[in-house]
Amino acid sequence: QVQLVESGGGLVQAGGSLRLSCVASGRTFSNRMGWFRQAPGKEREFAAAISRSGTNTAYADSVKGRFTISRDNVQNTVYLQMNSLKPEDTAVYYCAASPSMWGPLPRRTDEYDYWGQGTQVTVSS
Repeated sequence: QVQLVESGGGLVQAGGSLRLSCVASGRTFSNRMGWFRQAPGKEREFAAAISRSGTNTAYADSVKGRFTISRDNVQNTVYLQMNSLKPEDTAVYYCAASPSMWGPLPRRTDEYDYWGQGTQVTVSS
């Protein structure tokens, strides 16, 4: 069992930055991890993923070049640094843990089996 708790969301003006954190507990923090987001009335969508070591990362085209995912395996924490934020980035952001160990980094919600409760990010224009 893995528990995930996100923090760091808030209200920011367009062009600003936020850093989200996700602390994992319950067992060894060795999963591939991902960040997803869900805007009102829309499906949950992939934002970024990171390998177990942190060496490999993957991003949705909509956030590439603006968001950076990283992890600290000593602190059992995964981060999402979000720069140059846009109003369309407004959503609830979720971190998730995947049981997959090989192949491309997972991008689908059904490839993740543990989810946090989410943190709201609102970007004003």
